[in-house]
Amino acid sequence: MSSNAVTHTETPTQEALGHPSPFPEPLPRIPLVWGPDTYETLTHQISSITEQSPPGWWWPAFLIASGLLTGGLLAATYLISTGVGVWGSNNPVNWAFDITNFVFWIGIGHAGTLISAILFLFRQKWRTSINRFSEAMTIFAVLCAAVYPGIHVGRFWYAWFMFPLPNANHIFQNFRSALLWDLFAVSTYFTISLIFWYVGLIPDLATLRDRAKSRRRQVLFGLLSLGWRGSTRHWRHYEVAYLMLAGLSTPLVLSVHSVVSFDFATSILPGWHTTIFPPYFVAGAIFGGFAMVLQCLIPARAAYKLHNLITTKHIDVMCKFLLATGSLVGYAYGMELFIAWYSGNPYEWQTFVNRAWTGDYTWAYWVMISCNLLLPQLFWVRWCRQTPWFVLLIVTCINVGMWYERFVIIVQSLHHDFLPASWGRYYPTWVDWLQMLGDFGLFFTLTLLFIRFLPMIALAEVKSVLPMANPHYRFGPPQQYLRDEAGRYPTADHALAARYGPPAPPRTTIPPAEEPVPAFLPTPEGSGQPWGAVAEFANAQQLLQAAQTARQHGYTHLDAWTPFYVHGMKEAIGRQRSRLPLFTLAGALTGLATAVSLQFYLMTYYYPTIVGGKEYRSWEAFVPVFFEMTVLFAGFFTLFALIGLCGLPRLFHPLDAHPTFHRVTQDGFFLTIEATDPKFDVDHTREFLQSLGGHHVAVIER
Repeated sequence: MSSNAVTHTETPTQEALGHPSPFPEPLPRIPLVWGPDTYETLTHQISSITEQSPPGWWWPAFLIASGLLTGGLLAATYLISTGVGVWGSNNPVNWAFDITNFVFWIGIGHAGTLISAILFLFRQKWRTSINRFSEAMTIFAVLCAAVYPGIHVGRFWYAWFMFPLPNANHIFQNFRSALLWDLFAVSTYFTISLIFWYVGLIPDLATLRDRAKSRRRQVLFGLLSLGWRGSTRHWRHYEVAYLMLAGLSTPLVLSVHSVVSFDFATSILPGWHTTIFPPYFVAGAIFGGFAMVLQCLIPARAAYKLHNLITTKHIDVMCKFLLATGSLVGYAYGMELFIAWYSGNPYEWQTFVNRAWTGDYTWAYWVMISCNLLLPQLFWVRWCRQTPWFVLLIVTCINVGMWYERFVIIVQSLHHDFLPASWGRYYPTWVDWLQMLGDFGLFFTLTLLFIRFLPMIALAEVKSVLPMANPHYRFGPPQQYLRDEAGRYPTADHALAARYGPPAPPRTTIPPAEEPVPAFLPTPEGSGQPWGAVAEFANAQQLLQAAQTARQHGYTHLDAWTPFYVHGMKEAIGRQRSRLPLFTLAGALTGLATAVSLQFYLMTYYYPTIVGGKEYRSWEAFVPVFFEMTVLFAGFFTLFALIGLCGLPRLFHPLDAHPTFHRVTQDGFFLTIEATDPKFDVDHTREFLQSLGGHHVAVIER
């Protein structure tokens, strides 16, 4: 694409052409990303971040983050060796910074799954530039939250009591407790999110493997990518696996923070005992999660000059999500106050009077209201949504407000309970502060390491939404990507259009090989028998047409190799739908059966327990664990089925001997006809592939 600005030209109107129209011509659709004129350009732009030395700002940022992390480790060590008395927690404020930070980080992790899973199910393609970053933040946020359940119990060496394992007294956990539901919900959410993140990384890890210059990077990324090479036979399983994992992750977004809210809502404490907590917590988690994604994404976008991939449209849409979820959170604030008044319960009303007007922590309540309800209303203005520095300022305030929301819910509700004689204040100690700062240090340390060593943008997914990947895209001059009469661009993305020019059409030529490709390529440990014939094509459209033609000529053992999933290629090579959903269903049923057996055996037979007057066989309280284990086992079965059905790991393939095949994960499009095909003939098949327009045609040894 041209990097020169597009000059103003006169475009003939409908009236000038003799076709009067009462409506102005609409602006053309703005592409999701700008600038990369080839797939290789995009690959280099993102992969070079992990291949080159880090920029000058990276080391100071890493040292600051790792310094905070070291402080948190020292605080945790001092706490474990001394006891939880070093925290400021007291009676009645037995939960303070520990649970406040726990709930805060669990909420931060929700945006990643929303962007990756739910928007994927709704086919929102704008997510492709930001989903990898948000998925990584989900993993890191849950790791930060996982610090607290273990250390806040005091005796860290008894942390294994949280898991369903027999202890010294043969006493098992109470499966009717919301705290145990919390353990299953958070651990399942972390595991499924990790699987989802890793599955999405596999094609990009293969790209880094094929670009690696050192043997160490080749081996490392080769092992992590499991030998992925972009076969259409593999892509069909991959797409279904990704869809299954997205479907499994979607209800987790609702269940995890709903279960976290049960820790509070199932109690009778004023300020906690309310049914609005589950939807309130979920909306607040998505609200805070999106704010943290923007908090990290905007500086990374500026530092690595990713304006053409993460455009103002991405920031604008995410700000609209913040506006919507912030309004829902504000509604929940008002509903809490209304129900406290309408219920006529003096304890509930006293709690909210203490929060908003007369209490010791009234300032914290109004910080929460200002940051979470009032400031996001600025996003009604388009300039506020499309100005990155202003968005960064607002989301910083939102993150502060979301932390104070958890502080208000926990500390303000606890320090004034039923009896005035038991009221008290909470004073955090240096251990509380250092532990909290250490958690932020852990989060930002992991984020910086992720940016440094892994692609922060999903290469394969972004390639699939480039205009050149769409065979139906109309390539032409950007007639409407121009300034208006006042010399202004309609949007910031139109300014990008003027800067980068029109989208590039698919290439029609192939880069030459470094050395001539012989007609027959032996492998290092070959048998002398042909494996098949391979040909390279210029773009996905030519490859799709060649595969369809080969199929029409009677070839059946076909396969296409592409850097991203090409729609219609599966049918072109004669492949059916993947059987992977059957394995997902089998995993779900296995998880459900395991949960039923575990809970009923332990709670009704091995250690019969009556909780709240309920019968031994009362199953309603077992439902959360039923659901979590069903999703957990389904996720594991999906991952293992994907690996098995794709025949991975396969660290060596005969096609690796082809001198240009390493481009398949970057910008190469290859068609192969295997020697097992009944119509295969060494000379005739090679000539046939050449007649289809294939380049670098060769027969590969088995």
